[in-house]
Amino acid sequence: MIRSISISDYFQQYSHGLLLDVRSPGEYEHAHIPGALSLPLFTNEERKVVGTAYKQESREKAIKIGLKYFGPKMVKMVEEVERLRAEVKGKVKVEDKVEGEQSVNDFPIVVHCWRGGMRSAGVAWLLDLYGFQVFTIKGGYKSFRHWCLQQLEASHNMRIIGGYTGSGKTELLHALAGRGEYIIDLEGLASHKGSAFGSINMPAQPSQEMFENKLAMALAAANDRTIWMEDESQRIGDVNMPFGFFKKMRSAPLYFLDIPFEERLDYIVKDYGKGDIEKLVNAIIRIQKRLGGLEAKNAIQCLLEQDIRGCFAILLRYYDKWYLKGLDQHRVDVGDRLTNLSLPNTNAAANATALMNLTAFQPA
Repeated sequence: MIRSISISDYFQQYSHGLLLDVRSPGEYEHAHIPGALSLPLFTNEERKVVGTAYKQESREKAIKIGLKYFGPKMVKMVEEVERLRAEVKGKVKVEDKVEGEQSVNDFPIVVHCWRGGMRSAGVAWLLDLYGFQVFTIKGGYKSFRHWCLQQLEASHNMRIIGGYTGSGKTELLHALAGRGEYIIDLEGLASHKGSAFGSINMPAQPSQEMFENKLAMALAAANDRTIWMEDESQRIGDVNMPFGFFKKMRSAPLYFLDIPFEERLDYIVKDYGKGDIEKLVNAIIRIQKRLGGLEAKNAIQCLLEQDIRGCFAILLRYYDKWYLKGLDQHRVDVGDRLTNLSLPNTNAAANATALMNLTAFQPA
């Protein structure tokens, strides 16, 4: 029997199972529920044909066309679900119980489409007919997006780590996670390090919608714990933090890491020093108007002469200036909840200890 569950029910009771997104490949690639696997009922072109028939002719005509596409795929879809189910079950170490020749399906299969319509109903019917324990999500992916917006608009206890470029803020975040603190790595979610050089050695960025999905999931997983995050601009590469969420970040307690210039320069050279020279030059060209023509020329010349440290010394002074400008406004937003933490270097473990000692008795 097919059961319909809410998106909240899914997260609370069924997220250990197999979540199947039966929308078209294009819809899935644009954005999906993190953890969902793609099992498209229609290709991108087939979806277009069915949708056109629905709008221009009738619901019945669209269903008939859809069934023609669906029929030949049934066996392969069942076999693919069997494969995916075995793969996912192996990862979560859930064992089947055997009753006669068939499995008692204690491992849920959850199916969704855009808004819980005919696509998920059709695939759920097929899988239920075969013998799987099947659930569909009420409202489909659309209900998940509504849930995401609720998470992004909710209040959360936050602590923000600030500091000039090269302060090792991301590594410090992960050192805090190693101590049992809850963190959200915004740059990791965005697949971008936040500067003109932020895409170097990083995977492709997600769509804006997918970034929001991942961020909402991370916020929900906090479960009322204090969240440590890195101070960021609202824009990270090509994605933007939702305005309401960003506004809450800007008013959260800020811990500014005050680390000497030369130490930060060492850190930057180590991080970017082995990067692709052409990509580095292109990044400098993108900021040359703000950097200044002469400084941009000098930085590029340093790169061409293999003087990586000289190049990044120029760039670091530029980013220090811009960060300081933003910090002045941030001080207005944070007020007296800005704490300066002087540190000798970028050692993440030592700095995590210093930060935890400082905040041990402070309310979030």
